[in-house]
Amino acid sequence: MAKSKSTLAITRDQFRSDAKPLPVVINGKELVAMAKEFSTGSLGWNINDKLQVEVGGHIVTVQVGLNLTIIGSKDLPGSPVAATAASPPPPATATGDVSTGGGQADF
Repeated sequence: MAKSKSTLAITRDQFRSDAKPLPVVINGKELVAMAKEFSTGSLGWNINDKLQVEVGGHIVTVQVGLNLTIIGSKDLPGSPVAATAASPPPPATATGDVSTGGGQADF
């Protein structure tokens, strides 16, 4: 039996105006997850950072990528920020006379 979708208690506009940064502690270091509207249309928080971790007496730098996604937020009515942005330009096409074998491609 499939799960039924529940409705969220907030709207996109409420998230945009009220979502606060969230502190996240990793290996004793506090990082801050910032509110974000993902390109998928989901809402949540995101961290992209680097930190140092000790492994066997050696310090290594690690890349942190963390998404905290509000379940069901992709289905909220309203336009996601990513959808309101301009469409990407069409892909580049090769030009020039290729029939002579000496043509150039301009991108």
